Amino acid sequence: MKHTADSRSFDLAGLYTLSLRLVIGWTYFSAFWRRLILENKLNPDENGYIGEKFNHFLPNALGIKPLIEYLVTHPDALQRSMMIFTIVEAVVGLFIILGLFTRLMSIGIFSLALGILLGSGWIGTTCLDEWQIGVLGIAGGFVLFLSGSSSYSLDHYFIKKNRKFTHKKWFLCLGSGSLPLSKPKTLVLAGSALIFGLTLYTNQYFHGGVWGKLHNKSVKPKVEISNVSFHHQHLQFEIYRTEGVDVYGSFLIGIQILDKNGEILKELKQADLSKFPKENIKNHYVAKVKPGKHSMIIPLGAKADILIKADDLRKEEIHNVKLIDISGAEWTAEIQ
Repeated sequence: MKHTADSRSFDLAGLYTLSLRLVIGWTYFSAFWRRLILENKLNPDENGYIGEKFNHFLPNALGIKPLIEYLVTHPDALQRSMMIFTIVEAVVGLFIILGLFTRLMSIGIFSLALGILLGSGWIGTTCLDEWQIGVLGIAGGFVLFLSGSSSYSLDHYFIKKNRKFTHKKWFLCLGSGSLPLSKPKTLVLAGSALIFGLTLYTNQYFHGGVWGKLHNKSVKPKVEISNVSFHHQHLQFEIYRTEGVDVYGSFLIGIQILDKNGEILKELKQADLSKFPKENIKNHYVAKVKPGKHSMIIPLGAKADILIKADDLRKEEIHNVKLIDISGAEWTAEIQ
């Protein structure tokens, strides 16, 4: 009698979460659909390459920054990883929509959402977009693991076709049906508390959304300058864009070399930067700093060494280098 009551409860739970299953499933399957069916975003030579988007996550990722940096500095490994990632999203999303091995796929949903949260939870110009997608995906994956699928699923079809599945522990754990738990309330409470704690922590870490001052690193561009040096009549420095909108670059319209009094010794203006020699830009990652039509473009997450010929200057004269963005933002660093 208890088994029948449990089965009835899980049937209803799986039925009530149908809309959640379909929407979450399409959310992940649509990534595959966009990248390979509607457009080809897995080709490094095409605009919109997903590897460059992945590079945008790097500056402020939480916990997985070394993994991201390794991939964006190894283009072949990055491309393979993006292909595997896309295939996994396609399989997980499609199986969740069909309700096939729902619980196993819900673990995939949970893991993919966690990766999104840790990598890009800080990105979002208006409504903390990526953070919301991440935490809601994690919570949704947990709910689908608990509920499984019921009517309108392949799991349910197999159970109807062969009642033995209702007694197979492996199928109950990986598919659907009465989840074999001795203390379900403990699992639900512990899992929910953990997910809620992760939600609060990441909201605070990425955005200051729990206490203190709110901050959004996706609104204004920020470029860090380091390793400024002068050798053999060339000024060299490293630039790294760590903040700002991910869908377009920082547009650099001025580079000034200054003396200790702030006077300009040498200046590259907008027209100069639009024709800046590509051989004098050494990019570190797949997101590349490059001359554009009207400025030098610095995508989010891009890091590069810049070399400027300055044979008319002496090392003892140079004190600072200043970068000027089209937004009016300026960044300065001293020569080492």
